[in-house]
Amino acid sequence: MIEFFSALRSGFGFLTTIPVGIDMEGIEKLMKHIYLFPVVGAVTGIILALIAYAAAVFFPVLLISVILIISIYYLTGFNHIDGLADFGDGLAAHGTREKKIKAMRDTAVGTGGVVVCIIALLSLYSSLASIPEIILPLSLVVAETSAKQSMITVAAFGRKLHEGFGSMTVDNTKRSDFIIGMVFSGAVNYLLLGITGIEALIIAQLAGLLVLNTANRHFGGVSGDIVGATNEIGRVAALLAITGAQWMQF
Repeated sequence: MIEFFSALRSGFGFLTTIPVGIDMEGIEKLMKHIYLFPVVGAVTGIILALIAYAAAVFFPVLLISVILIISIYYLTGFNHIDGLADFGDGLAAHGTREKKIKAMRDTAVGTGGVVVCIIALLSLYSSLASIPEIILPLSLVVAETSAKQSMITVAAFGRKLHEGFGSMTVDNTKRSDFIIGMVFSGAVNYLLLGITGIEALIIAQLAGLLVLNTANRHFGGVSGDIVGATNEIGRVAALLAITGAQWMQF
């Protein structure tokens, strides 16, 4: 039980900017309990939901979307969107897999990374602005939970590209982690948004599998950058699924 709570605390240290303290021993414990990623996502979503509720009292919906984007990256940090930028640079590079991997690992951000991040941020903003205010807070919980589950999906079905935190995640993620995470995420999402929540979860996982397939074709495996990119893509996919479900009701 002590290891479980230590792993959970490390999950917040690893996936958010919440100052809970984290060390290598804690990360190793977290890697034995990868299924906790969606739990961290759900709690992160609850914090964002509270911010959405508070912002709705004072600001119009378009400004609320900006506040929420700022809050998302203040709370989760820039590691995952940095991974998305690196993923975009790798995809944009021409030539062999080795050249693509080199471009992805380059610390400088290229055109591909900039374009991919702009598309992701515009999609995030437009989806947040399109979701009805009454369900926006619940949608944030669903999106963060689904995004973290999509990271498990990629790690569970992917193969490591090279050594690092990404390889630790891939090496330690079992199919049982995927199943436990899906059960937890499905329960949370259904409780909050019913069938729409399940649809958002499924779309986020399909987006994760698309990232995985793309990574396998271009790079031959999965790195930490790709797992991080999946979080960003999974969040947007879930929010867009919720947006689509709401518009189809009209």
